Amino acid sequence: MLNVSTHQSGADWSPAGATWYGSPTGAGSDGNPVTVVITDQCPGGPCLESVHFDLSGSAFGAMATSGQADELRNCNYPGTTVAFHVDAGSNPNYFASLIEYEDGDGSLAAVELKEALDSDTWISMQQSWGAVWKYDSNSALQAPFSIKLTSESGNTLVANNVIPAGWQPGKTYRSLVNF
Repeated sequence: MLNVSTHQSGADWSPAGATWYGSPTGAGSDGNPVTVVITDQCPGGPCLESVHFDLSGSAFGAMATSGQADELRNCNYPGTTVAFHVDAGSNPNYFASLIEYEDGDGSLAAVELKEALDSDTWISMQQSWGAVWKYDSNSALQAPFSIKLTSESGNTLVANNVIPAGWQPGKTYRSLVNF
């Protein structure tokens, strides 16, 4: 995710978030990779940020300095640990999180959650959209949660007890690990 902000030259400017989807060189759904369509909804429902741009890989790369589109899309964060921003709609039976600052070799292939009460069972989460992963339970979830990330190349990373008991929707919890 790219956090976009501007120098405040007037009250009309606000910070915004931008993500990309699909193929790094894909044109997305508008057929012209440098055209940006602004909507008030993200795929699957409300966006986590109040201002959010979900761009095709080509449109996202077009924001980079010439010749550095891949570096912008790869979004490596050396020296930074993975963070989990809990979705505002999360509750005791539903948990969703935006995964931020993930280094490595590209998109995540799988995200799994482990509850405090079960030290052996990893529960598969579903990709909601972009870097947001969710789990809808039939019963109340028991924190703290550990989260396991698996990259497209098969590398795994475990953030043990990263979401504490008493977690709150809208808060960000930082792990101690990164790829």
